[in-house]
Amino acid sequence: MAPPTATTNGATPSTIPLSNALMTKFKPAKIFKGAVEPTPPPTPGGSSRVNAGPRHITAITFDDRGDQVLTASEDETFRLYSCKTGKHLKTLYSKKYGVDLPRFTHKNTTVVHASTKEDDTIRYHSLHDNKYLQYFKGHKQRVISLEVSPVDDGFMSGSMDKTVRLWDLRVPTCRGLLNIPAAPVIAYDTSGIVFAVAVNHYSRILLYDQANYDKAPFLTITLEDPTLALISYPPRPIYMTSLAFSSNGKYILVGCSGDAHYIIDAFEGHLLAKLEGRVGLERRRMDTAQSIDPVRGNSGEEVSWTPDSKYVISGSLDGRIAVWDVQNLPTRSGQVDLKVPPMRLQPLASLDGHPGPSRCVRFNPRLAMMVTAGAELAFWLPDQSADNEEVAKELLRKK
Repeated sequence: MAPPTATTNGATPSTIPLSNALMTKFKPAKIFKGAVEPTPPPTPGGSSRVNAGPRHITAITFDDRGDQVLTASEDETFRLYSCKTGKHLKTLYSKKYGVDLPRFTHKNTTVVHASTKEDDTIRYHSLHDNKYLQYFKGHKQRVISLEVSPVDDGFMSGSMDKTVRLWDLRVPTCRGLLNIPAAPVIAYDTSGIVFAVAVNHYSRILLYDQANYDKAPFLTITLEDPTLALISYPPRPIYMTSLAFSSNGKYILVGCSGDAHYIIDAFEGHLLAKLEGRVGLERRRMDTAQSIDPVRGNSGEEVSWTPDSKYVISGSLDGRIAVWDVQNLPTRSGQVDLKVPPMRLQPLASLDGHPGPSRCVRFNPRLAMMVTAGAELAFWLPDQSADNEEVAKELLRKK
């Protein structure tokens, strides 16, 4: 279903470079309405999710080759889909432990995932025969950030218990532990040598060397946006919910629950860009009032790079998908000056997406396709049918 490419004269497929024109042409090619079970009617005396609205898909993950995508949702199921055929392959249930933050390992049949009930154990799960292969115990509160190393069988988790734990799929005990002053958000860089830990309330991002994680971080970045003081004073704090390194390792994309995301220089910590023009996922619905203090809300999975790191895509509370062109970021060097405002970027395109919030937005690592999810799941492809204007221009040229 997803065209990796356009074929030339029946030869092997050639790759499609992502361009501004192509990114604005993405449209939902398939929408899965039944991707989440509906909310059951409230039982008398039972605790119902008052005014919560429909259940959502909370996280999505691609395998390394981009052939399959797996969703985790509030109905406590995993659902596996083929990216090439656009078909639903299987549904697996985790009613006892709940499921959140699934992450494919480097095998396309196994995932690690966080639990939402019973305990806060991380589970290593085989999709092939629906069995647990290993339990990783240690966290005392809910796991809110989980990432697999891009290069080996290591993975890392951050929890509300204010710890980061480093693990290996082959060993059930944790091989590293960091105590952090607040609930952490984590990310590996593309080489797997460096990892970043974001600490809310302190607005800091700490960069560690994987081999010397027990030493102090080699770089501490302060995330401070001077443009926020133009909106309110004192400025509303930034609540970081995700981190992602660009594929060339130069930049860190900081996803936030507020209305803007940020791009930071990964080598020195300069704040380079503020990505505006969307509604943050701090609230669950548009008609709910914003809290005084910023909170995580439903944010965390809604923003990501394209594989070439030329664009950033993000979901929004109003269901739209924002696409920013980040190929021309400013270059800054030397001493970090927190008073220098970032470059403010408006979206290159704001695509009509879901009827509800678009909570999960990810670009396929290999194919020209995007997957977004909220109360439903959508596969997006670039609409490659020629525009009427382009056809007219071509005809005029031939005349």
